[in-house]
Amino acid sequence: MLEGKAVIGETDMLQTMQEDALQLAAKALDFFDVTEATDIARVIKQEFDAMYGGGWQCIVGTDFGSFVTHCYGSFIHFSIGSLSILLFRGSTAPEIDNFSTLESVKA
Repeated sequence: MLEGKAVIGETDMLQTMQEDALQLAAKALDFFDVTEATDIARVIKQEFDAMYGGGWQCIVGTDFGSFVTHCYGSFIHFSIGSLSILLFRGSTAPEIDNFSTLESVKA
């Protein structure tokens, strides 16, 4: 287990879902070593799928960037010590043509 209290960075989840996420992370960290980030992510994702329906995604690590589209009320990013955890339910939003935006930025 990674010692320390969880620090929530960003979230739009209900308090009960936040507590579930933190408890599942603590449970996974009791079972897996911090270096087993994929296993920690799998446990959290599978448990949230079982509790709240499918479509959850989980990213665990010490250094990562992200830019995701998520369903409202289903996003949390928190840290426990040096380990960061991003949990969200994916969303299918209309595609936006970002390439034209990128080209205008480069010009």
